[in-house]
Amino acid sequence: MTPLRQKMINDMIVRRLAPKTQKAYISAVAGLSRFYNKTPDKLNNEQIQDYLLYLLKGKKLTWSSCNVIIHGLRFFYTQTLHYDSTSFTLPPCKREKRLPEILSPEEISKLFKAATSLRQRTLLMTTYSAGLRVSEVVNLKISDIDRRRKTIRICQSKGNKDRYTLLSDKLLEELRIYWRRYRPQHWLFPGQGDRPISVSTAQKMYNQAKKRAGITKGSGIHTLRHCFATHLLEAGTDLPTIQKLLGHSSIKTTLVYLRVTTKKLSSTKSPLDLIECEVDTDADSY
Repeated sequence: MTPLRQKMINDMIVRRLAPKTQKAYISAVAGLSRFYNKTPDKLNNEQIQDYLLYLLKGKKLTWSSCNVIIHGLRFFYTQTLHYDSTSFTLPPCKREKRLPEILSPEEISKLFKAATSLRQRTLLMTTYSAGLRVSEVVNLKISDIDRRRKTIRICQSKGNKDRYTLLSDKLLEELRIYWRRYRPQHWLFPGQGDRPISVSTAQKMYNQAKKRAGITKGSGIHTLRHCFATHLLEAGTDLPTIQKLLGHSSIKTTLVYLRVTTKKLSSTKSPLDLIECEVDTDADSY
């Protein structure tokens, strides 16, 4: 490892960047260096701008991928090399605003029943019942489960924050059965060696159960977190409470669930229902 790379790593550690972010930033600088076959401290703003253009038009990377790269490069040049500023930019992107797909409570039940093992079912139930990100559920420890206070402690999640979320009675009973079967010692869902289960394995568990249940909605296990928030909202839980349980820094992030809940929508009548008209039952059916 070169001294320059080590210095950048040290700078990221001091600023408490997440390991995933550190890896992405290192990859961004390494890619730039390979492209020109030069050390990155020998490159100027114009060369870096040309590289970003190549990524967008030549390699056809998505705007979001390029955005991560430009953040990594900016960190390197401003924090590690102490440049006063950088002039390379990425044109703003008008992102598509897509609402999350929500499973009904009946579909959630079908998903759990379709699990191929007690371990798989328990992981899916834990994710849904506590509204967890996949990175949070795989890193749960036995000590994070507080059965007396009926809470689950989430340690150093997104934004390096701790929080508490719900421990339902049904999940607690499921966890008791799970513990008697598997006897986990440290991690709630242990993987290989002294490591927790991987994120990719948790995703596969969700996709397997979803396929077996015949469910087509929801693109990944994060769907269960969306369902948790939406179902709480439809049950009458206020937004600030949901925000706290999800660990959102801003209430604006939580407000998206107002747009996917069907509680208000289902109670609103179409104007057609307000008009008195006879339906011709003899008309040709489609």
